[in-house]
Amino acid sequence: MSGQRASDQSKREQLIAAVLRASRESSTIAVFFHASMADRMGLGATEEKTLSLLGRLGSMTAGEIASQTGLTTPSVTSLLDRLEGKGMVRRVRDPHDRRRVIVEPDPERMEELNRMFYSVQETFQDLLSAYSDEQLEAIADFLTRSVQSSQELIAALRKKDED
Repeated sequence: MSGQRASDQSKREQLIAAVLRASRESSTIAVFFHASMADRMGLGATEEKTLSLLGRLGSMTAGEIASQTGLTTPSVTSLLDRLEGKGMVRRVRDPHDRRRVIVEPDPERMEELNRMFYSVQETFQDLLSAYSDEQLEAIADFLTRSVQSSQELIAALRKKDED
């Protein structure tokens, strides 16, 4: 019986190692993929991913962008200067608090970006069709929890930098 448990544990350790390895490889290729897609629009990967955040979450302040990305405030300012110069975003005063500046994505440029990614989504739709509902639930749970863990790690890095 203990031999079976050791075998099960060994298989589990192998599966965990395989998931961690695949996750690392997926992360690496995602960075290169987004850099390639961004380049097609004359953007850097950070610019493209920031636009993706704005497209998903809506208009934000520079501080909110810093919080979401883990970038420093000066880096976000530089990033927004570049995006504004390329006509991708505009800064507007908050009508309720004139001291606050809100970053709004340009709808036409966002549509252009969305069109570029549409075929990619189709590819992943086809890939996901091979999985059962239970497997899709597990994949969605893993990805959601990975994002949460990454956000916590970003926050910890920012806190460490501030200390």
